[in-house]
Amino acid sequence: MNILITGANRGIGLELARQFADRGDSVIAVCRTPSDDLQALDVRIEAGIDVTDGDSLAQLADRLGDTAVDALVNNAGVLRSSDFETLEADLDDYRLQYEVNALAPLRVTRALRDRLRDGGKVVIISSRMGSIADNTSGGHYGYRMSKAAVNMAGVSLAHELQPRRIAVGLLHPGYVQTEMTGNSGHVGPDEAAAGLIRRIDELDLDSTGSFRHANGETLSW
Repeated sequence: MNILITGANRGIGLELARQFADRGDSVIAVCRTPSDDLQALDVRIEAGIDVTDGDSLAQLADRLGDTAVDALVNNAGVLRSSDFETLEADLDDYRLQYEVNALAPLRVTRALRDRLRDGGKVVIISSRMGSIADNTSGGHYGYRMSKAAVNMAGVSLAHELQPRRIAVGLLHPGYVQTEMTGNSGHVGPDEAAAGLIRRIDELDLDSTGSFRHANGETLSW
């Protein structure tokens, strides 16, 4: 299969690229700047791509040419601290998270819609921090809001793409030890990626629009 992964230069995206490639899939790793670890993999790298920029996404679509994408994994994400007391000072961080976490997956999918194979898959790496039912501690306003928004976008995409038999999945990787979390997570990127790949493999039209943990648990909205 041809797997396209955004944010593939580090963390979960890098590990997804590694594991998909190791099992024989053709990986298109999209990023702004490739890391040494990414360059060491046997994958196709499309660098210089900003998922928040329309011209950059159009360039990506052009670079792909007639390459058909079987699975698009919208993985690029950003986490910034946000506190109620410093709301006005933090608004740029709120906007950045919304642009990257909520709007970018929608924009990437639209930009690549003609490259997506009928019967393929679109995956959004979301977070249970976007679950309203699961919010028992508050805080993290910008991140929570952006992930709740992308969950809604994913469900709408599931309806939008169903006539083409393209399944859409919203997946929570777990609390992963990455640079984004300050390496304070409960699972390593390798374990998280392995679980995500199992869920991606299982994704079909019966489960399209669902919100699931990498371990297989169905998550509340």
